[in-house]
Amino acid sequence: MPTLILVRHGRSTANTAGVLAGRTPGVALDERGAEQAAALPGRLAALPLAAAVSSPLQRCRETLQPLLDARPDLPLHTEERISECDYGDWAGRKLAELSDEPLMTVVQQHPSAAAFPGGESMRAMQARAVDAVREWNARIEAEHGENAVYVMCSHGDIIKSLVADALGMHLDLFQRVHADPCSVTAIRYTRLRPFLLRLGDTGDLAPLAPREPAPDEAKAAGDGADAAVGGGAGAP
Repeated sequence: MPTLILVRHGRSTANTAGVLAGRTPGVALDERGAEQAAALPGRLAALPLAAAVSSPLQRCRETLQPLLDARPDLPLHTEERISECDYGDWAGRKLAELSDEPLMTVVQQHPSAAAFPGGESMRAMQARAVDAVREWNARIEAEHGENAVYVMCSHGDIIKSLVADALGMHLDLFQRVHADPCSVTAIRYTRLRPFLLRLGDTGDLAPLAPREPAPDEAKAAGDGADAAVGGGAGAP
């Protein structure tokens, strides 16, 4: 199955202001975020991307724009299910202010029980994002083959929840995962299980390019269901 390149949007004006943006309209990249987005095409240059999928929110679309400018033939798709968590009444409020809310302790320590007033639960957020990725994996594989690579630009909590799913972690542990603005998290999906190849990476991504395994390596690896003993030198 395909390799998914998850990109968190670049730093936004809400990040800088310490505000929980949620789905508030008009939240754009700040100057640093624009610089991060401008560097993204170079970081992904070695990867033969089959498609780009974006959250509908402005900061994600702005993050992908330099990549789309550099690759005018790269198709862009908008996917509502990878939009930011619906924080409901919390959206637009200062994080420092929200830290005093009793619900914040639940969000941090028992997120599977957290539901935002006027918004959605964190369980629902993860479920829709996982469903979206599984469906996009099947679509990309059908259209571009099992070794295809595609990029998806989304949000911190969405990416963390997808990593938790890939690692077989309970949602209550997902706050242990971290992804910086414009960092790359890569997951290689196989028939039996996913492999986390990168987490919050801000450096060179060339090793993620698909490669043809040697005959003996291909025989040993099968469909990618077995991890290399001793850690291995390359990606599964």
